[in-house]
Amino acid sequence: RMKRPRGTERSTGCIFHHNIMNSGCHEGVVFSARKGGVFYVSRRKVPNMRSLTTKKLVYSAICLALALVLPFLTAQIPQIGQMLCPMHIPVLLCGFLCGWPWGLAVGFIAPLLRSVTLSMPPLFPTATAMAFELAAYGALSGLLYAKLPKKPLYTYVALLLSMLGGRVVWGLVMFALTGISDTTFSFTAFAAGAFTNAIPGIILHIVLIPVIVLALRKAKLTLNER
Repeated sequence: RMKRPRGTERSTGCIFHHNIMNSGCHEGVVFSARKGGVFYVSRRKVPNMRSLTTKKLVYSAICLALALVLPFLTAQIPQIGQMLCPMHIPVLLCGFLCGWPWGLAVGFIAPLLRSVTLSMPPLFPTATAMAFELAAYGALSGLLYAKLPKKPLYTYVALLLSMLGGRVVWGLVMFALTGISDTTFSFTAFAAGAFTNAIPGIILHIVLIPVIVLALRKAKLTLNER
């Protein structure tokens, strides 16, 4: 007589499926056919989509709040505070943790909301260009992290490509906006704004963000796993 695998239930052709109310997940089944028409059914918890969306919404709200608050903290370092690009950190994290749609939304909203509510940065062209830049950061970090292998090296690759892509988007948008306002935006200005003046921020992001992402993934707190 064949032994029933541990942690399974015996069934004769019907599959047991039970929803657990108010638990944030449901029990799915995995089954395999056996001799004599007998199925061995095992239960496992599958994330509930509504619960997952709620968690992503909470994570995104926290990242948006951080994007509004962090510039106040870095402003206390007059020499390099602005160079640290503090709004970029929670936006990139949102993409890594929640996925590209959430990262894109938080990245686009954050600079515009901060400009409207706190008058910093100026709405045109700075906050407008930053909205597209940060949206690119959030979207690229979420998309690349989901597609690339889940190894530490690829977390750095996703971050670097996202940072590069966001800066290219910022340059293109600034070029378009300054063209509308009949001012010039040279390649020198692009290089200074995107790279030279942002070196402290680039170093901070490369050191800090992968460590946070890897720690949260180890703790099973990331919501952008495929």
